[in-house]
Amino acid sequence: MTQPLVVIDALARSFAGVPAVREVSLTVGAGEIHALCGHNGAGKSTVVKMLSGQLTPDAGRVLLAGEEVDLRSRQVAQQLGVALVDQELSVVPALTVLENMMLGDIDAPLIKRRRAAAERCREILRDIGLERLRPGQLVSTLSLGERQLVEIAKALSQRARVVILDEPTATLSEAESQTVFAAVRRVAARGCAVIFVSHRLPEVLELCDTVTVLRDGRRVTTAPAAELTVERLIVHMLGETPHRLEASRQPDPDLTHALRIEHLRVPGRLADFTLTARAGRIYALAGQLGSGASDVLRAVAGLHPTADGSVELRDRAVPFRSPVGAARAGIAFVSNDRKGEGLFLDQSVARNLTATRLHKARTARSLAARAGLPEDRLADPVRALSGGNQQKVFVGRSLDRPDVHALLLDEPTRGVDVGGRAAIHRLLRDAADAGLVVVFASTELEELLELGDVILTMRDGRVVETYQGGTDGAALMRDMTEGKDAA
Repeated sequence: MTQPLVVIDALARSFAGVPAVREVSLTVGAGEIHALCGHNGAGKSTVVKMLSGQLTPDAGRVLLAGEEVDLRSRQVAQQLGVALVDQELSVVPALTVLENMMLGDIDAPLIKRRRAAAERCREILRDIGLERLRPGQLVSTLSLGERQLVEIAKALSQRARVVILDEPTATLSEAESQTVFAAVRRVAARGCAVIFVSHRLPEVLELCDTVTVLRDGRRVTTAPAAELTVERLIVHMLGETPHRLEASRQPDPDLTHALRIEHLRVPGRLADFTLTARAGRIYALAGQLGSGASDVLRAVAGLHPTADGSVELRDRAVPFRSPVGAARAGIAFVSNDRKGEGLFLDQSVARNLTATRLHKARTARSLAARAGLPEDRLADPVRALSGGNQQKVFVGRSLDRPDVHALLLDEPTRGVDVGGRAAIHRLLRDAADAGLVVVFASTELEELLELGDVILTMRDGRVVETYQGGTDGAALMRDMTEGKDAA
């Protein structure tokens, strides 16, 4: 191979003194598809953000075509030919394919040059096998896979020479994923360097030429994909496998205290989910983005109005198509987005702690002590707290409430440091010991193994396996990534 198109040399980045990336180095050649793998928290996202201009490295350098560059913003990265296709779709359904491709492009032509832009759009669509789409077609009429391809086409329309694909198939079907793979191969064949981030390990080995594995912010290995297997990748990603902590009490034998979910379905997201969760136990739903794990919780909490099936709590039907109905039935839900769906950031800690029971609230001081929050911060706005303490407020809101019988949490320690994580885990264990049904979804292997008394692995909207009495990280990773037939 000639001179690499991309050189990452000893990149490092810390947050609040905690290293997220530690002297990571790798190279990517023109026409190469290079995978970046690692479990959640390994440092993949931080590397991607530094390459795409969203974060500035604390140390190290990036070279493009042999020249050192300062990727100080998304706009500068785009000007230098670095395009990011993020895992969250940014296309606007109400706009056309052409309008989406022009959106955010610093070199997009003015309206008077729209005809030339439409011809360029058609050329790029042909390049990635999307001849069937028209520049004037509304994105709202496209399938999820086609929308993902429009994202890739948008990146190419910016004349990118480096294309970063961050979990581009996380929510796609197998057929849609194959269409994306074909487009990615065409992108590489044009001479672009492609960096491919995915948790689906079989597709990494199918699509990519080279694989770099990160663990704890460090590069563990770089090897040709042809020399790797899924099992070897898992070993590189996990290192020493964590083990589940034992439950501190036996489950409540009285099923009248249970949460029963039967044949729960969410069109396009969850196929058929059934679970009887007993009080006093912690149930973990293990799955990556798009697995259906989050959808189970959101559906039971009333946030999927199209959901179908039946839900009972303490032998009473839960009106789970309504958030108010689910809450009144005794279900408390802690979203994975505490800022967007949980907290009133400009209100005080005290007001947030009592927000759902203003008419007969316990004192905020008592709740703060229960959640392990500093009492001298009760009058401070929640926005001023650390991420860990914000999450404690969110979880603490649902504690010690006689009207709550089931606690559902989606990624309960996302964005929380080690100390905050341990405190939140203790809160959840105490809640289970107090007789609540606790069900959480997580992508973090360590969290699943440390906290889950019963672990259900999920993929493509279905349960793959159920573990009671312990398992290991390798088994969970296989279930979550290999795509074996779901049970």
